[in-house]
Amino acid sequence: MASNKKEFFLVRWFKRLVVGRKEVVDIMHEEQLQTPFKTMLKKFLKKKTVIFALTMFLLIFAMVLIGPKYWVLDLSEQDSTLINLPPGYNMMSIPDSMKGKVSDIAAGGTYGLGIDTDGHIHTWGTTRITEKIDLADIPEEVRQAKIVKLAAGSDHAVALAEDGQLYVWGNTRLQQGNFTSEMKKDQKDGWNITQLEASTQFSAVVTDEGNLYMWGNKNQSDINVNKKYQGKIAKVALTANHYVALLNDGSVVYAGSKAKGNPLSSQPKEMKGKTIVDIASTSSAVAALTDDGQVFVWGNTVRGEEKIPEFTSPVKNIYGGRYHFTAVLEDNSVVSWGNNKYKQTDVPSALANGEKEIVGMYVGNHQNYALTGDGEVITWGLKGFLLGTDDLGRDMLTRIVNGGAVTMTVGAISVVIATIIGVLLGGLAGYFGGKVDILIMRIAEIVGGLPFIPFAMILSAVIGSRLDSNQKMYLIMVVLGVLSWTGTCRLVRAQILAQREMEYVTAAKAMGIKEVTIVFRHILPNVMALLLVDMTLSFATCMLTESTLSYLGFGIPLPQPTWGNLLDGANNSVVIQQYWWRWVFPAAIFGMCTICINMIGDGLRDAVDPKSNER
Repeated sequence: MASNKKEFFLVRWFKRLVVGRKEVVDIMHEEQLQTPFKTMLKKFLKKKTVIFALTMFLLIFAMVLIGPKYWVLDLSEQDSTLINLPPGYNMMSIPDSMKGKVSDIAAGGTYGLGIDTDGHIHTWGTTRITEKIDLADIPEEVRQAKIVKLAAGSDHAVALAEDGQLYVWGNTRLQQGNFTSEMKKDQKDGWNITQLEASTQFSAVVTDEGNLYMWGNKNQSDINVNKKYQGKIAKVALTANHYVALLNDGSVVYAGSKAKGNPLSSQPKEMKGKTIVDIASTSSAVAALTDDGQVFVWGNTVRGEEKIPEFTSPVKNIYGGRYHFTAVLEDNSVVSWGNNKYKQTDVPSALANGEKEIVGMYVGNHQNYALTGDGEVITWGLKGFLLGTDDLGRDMLTRIVNGGAVTMTVGAISVVIATIIGVLLGGLAGYFGGKVDILIMRIAEIVGGLPFIPFAMILSAVIGSRLDSNQKMYLIMVVLGVLSWTGTCRLVRAQILAQREMEYVTAAKAMGIKEVTIVFRHILPNVMALLLVDMTLSFATCMLTESTLSYLGFGIPLPQPTWGNLLDGANNSVVIQQYWWRWVFPAAIFGMCTICINMIGDGLRDAVDPKSNER
């Protein structure tokens, strides 16, 4: 007995070795082991293209299902400084030629400027301002000069040469490069500039004599300087349209001409009588540092700038970005607070713990650069956008992920509604026949004859203005489902007409089983394979229909993203030519998703087709 058992295992091992670890079985034995479902699954998995399509669809589905938890959508989001940025993570990529010899850094909104120890200027990030203006196109006279200070504005850059000469390039159409007569006179007398700043279409310099000079777009910003403060100014902090000045006596004033009603002129009462040693500003708020290490913030603090953290050590210096502040403490540690949308307050542990000596701190809109004693530059904040931004400065990746969730949800719910209606009516029509069949089929012909897209456009025009984006999404789901059931109804009817003549139906009737139970419990499971194929193909069709409506402007409205309305910019020649990422990425993922769904549907159809299963 043991010998026979041993021979059996040897033969089995030899067969596996010869045929690639598969047992050789005869045809009858294989048919006995495999159920119809296993046969269908085996045929489905044989096609590599179908497996690839299924894998890609599952990846896309997982992205739109889990992605919104990580890429959180804010429908009110917009940032004028981040409009139409190309894909990439280069906003803080300091050139290798500058590393180890950094003298100064000016952090702009989406770009950076730097000076090396030889006085040469370097640029990085997204420096293009308009189609024709690029801050990387540094004038030759600036390249030839030895630069000692830099300032980066929203659309222009300012450089100070060793001989006291100022240079401006970039957008200069709004007087960004027109110096005042007082500036020219002071420059001629040999001024010594202690501070150079730039903001939204205007710039400022402070001299060692306490004079403040500002120039640029006066229509947008209050850049006038009250003469009573001239000769007393130690430092200036620029917001997007205003500024405050730190005087030599340790007080902070709004030195412009529009102080009345300005939130920057209303300082905290706790600051009264205190000596201010440093000031900084964000886009609309100001922070002041007192000689005893306290920090006060005032102005339009809409992004959490007023939430000052507990400091482990007295503050030494303070700096401002667009919506956040960064402070260097006496123990050499660094603290940031305010808006953290782009990780601009997530200070690296080496700096937060004071492990590095800080010799220079440069803060821009959403970026931070810390220059250490050993010449290393440590950065944190906004590095860029993987898929770029749109015309309102919104992250395309976030909108594609959340838009996919909406498009797939609409498609799935619509298919469920259409399938329920189609199965119910098709089952009744196919089983009972006669007048019931005639009535249901005539209704199906009427509904199927309705032109869906014109009907949905009319419906959207009539009642769409009264609905918000969520209500319109529900409306589209219902309309798509109610008008898309006719194909499923005909499919189920045809299958049940064939199945109702089978012996198991006759046996069920003889046993006294209710007819409704026979239809939906006994007959319907036998047509589920074809129904699954139909649902898969209808899912892609519903997604395409919803996207078509959104593309035409009659679907789910902005700012709620869908894959359809994200392609709305594709009918603009400027977008197609200059901002390709705004339509290429939504079109690519949407096209890939629908193609994969159709390939899966075709694979299922081949798998359940009896003729395709013949040997």
